[in-house]
Amino acid sequence: MLDTASNRPELPPEIARRRTFAIISHPDAGKTTLTEKFLLFGGAIQMAGQVRAKGEARRTRSDFMQMEKDRGISVSASAMSFDFGKYRFNLVDTPGHSDFSEDTYRTLTAVDAAVMVIDGAKGVESQTQKLFEVCRLRDLPILTFCNKMDRESRDTFEIIDEIQENLAIDVTPASWPIGVGRDFLGAYDMINDRLELMDRADRNKVAESIKLEGLDDPKLAEHVPAEMLEQLREEVEMARELLPPLDAQAVLEGHLTPIWFGSAINSFGVKELMEGIGRLAPEPQPTRAEPREIAPEEKKVSGFVFKVQANMDPKHRDRVAFLRLSSGHFQRGMKLTHVRTKKPMAISNPVLFLASDRELAEEAWAGDIIGIPNHGQLRIGDTLTEGEAIKVTGIPSFAPELLQSCRAGDPMKAKHLEKALMQFAEEGAAKVFKPAFGSGFIVGVVGALQFEVLGSRIELEYGLPVRFEASQFTSARWVHGKKDDVDKFVNANKQHIAHDNDGDVVYMTRLQWDIDRVVRDNPEITLSSTKEMMVG
Repeated sequence: MLDTASNRPELPPEIARRRTFAIISHPDAGKTTLTEKFLLFGGAIQMAGQVRAKGEARRTRSDFMQMEKDRGISVSASAMSFDFGKYRFNLVDTPGHSDFSEDTYRTLTAVDAAVMVIDGAKGVESQTQKLFEVCRLRDLPILTFCNKMDRESRDTFEIIDEIQENLAIDVTPASWPIGVGRDFLGAYDMINDRLELMDRADRNKVAESIKLEGLDDPKLAEHVPAEMLEQLREEVEMARELLPPLDAQAVLEGHLTPIWFGSAINSFGVKELMEGIGRLAPEPQPTRAEPREIAPEEKKVSGFVFKVQANMDPKHRDRVAFLRLSSGHFQRGMKLTHVRTKKPMAISNPVLFLASDRELAEEAWAGDIIGIPNHGQLRIGDTLTEGEAIKVTGIPSFAPELLQSCRAGDPMKAKHLEKALMQFAEEGAAKVFKPAFGSGFIVGVVGALQFEVLGSRIELEYGLPVRFEASQFTSARWVHGKKDDVDKFVNANKQHIAHDNDGDVVYMTRLQWDIDRVVRDNPEITLSSTKEMMVG
């Protein structure tokens, strides 16, 4: 009844069944728990609830870095693939912490939809709003899950109003909660006309689903106390009058978000949300590229790197490039052209992720995300194709908002530090600038927590204690223009010049006034706070 329509040519069945999406939320809204329950229902893990367990099992599977384990936040987006019914889900986890928003931004270039998780008591929070705006820029379809309904939460209409007002998107209820907090019984599934009851005894069990003939069905009275039943009928009637009906096309266009109410920790509402993703989220979409768009149904394989993760396995200094396949049917051992260097690459050990577990990927299709272990050849923004010189566009790099100089605790280890910092720069974890004058490096990040993460990773992965100190500079801008003009500008401003890890010229400054002066006095030069992550 709600299967998505498409005007594009029909996709091969394997591609059509893929749903590639990210989960976005404010920290602590329950995203990690929801991710774990997805894996549980997808049969990918046998037992959820490790989040609350003791010792080593305490952290969920998508949080694999030491820092994340210590702090209990997700700071690196990881990908997970699993089957659910007839669908193949590719779930990309995103950092919930605002200091890692750039990583999240890039992750959202690799998905076709987003699931927004909000806390029933807190509603729309600042980070949710920021992430939502990124989804807006990309017209991503959004499905909403209102979590923690088993705790004291706000009025249902109030939550819906807040989403509509703050995020300027229409909301349609896919389910309606019955009771709240301690009295939360479950929800009425408005799409399938079913009563869903929560099992409080077993958090990993899904209670029964009762098929109904509308809200006047006598079966309801057997499970729902009279007072709550009356309130449910009233509220659903109001919702149907006041809120837009579910329209699959409006969801695909990003104008309407369906909302499910549930409790991830109690496995409640998760299955309905997953069914909704299958039915309402889009199949793999075309990828923006130059000189032409890439359609998923094209026979030839192409894909782009949206993330590089170093040292996923600290025992083997490995680097894994996360590649979103844009088109075709990939098979292990294929030779693909690395467009930036024009060199062929044999992809002999591609991996599929189940959080920090991985297995060899014998094949993959457009929409899938595979990991390619490599020694630094692949960078964020790189495109791989079967020969055509085509580049995926729209993967941005932002000017950092915080700058500090970085030195090795031991001056004899400066060379090692350079290697470590370059690796993190290629991973997109930080910007690294080498000033034209003076020694040392200047490291730029979006949020202060990133300095801590970097310091702890450099020490953990390279055995190098480092010091971050205040830098004389407060901002960095990429310099664009004709080569002669740029050279002339560099010679005249040597004290302010640095190069990033790609060798591109950067203007470092203390004051906005400096930037304004440069722009005024050098009309032939452009200073930019973003750079496409593509080279050559």
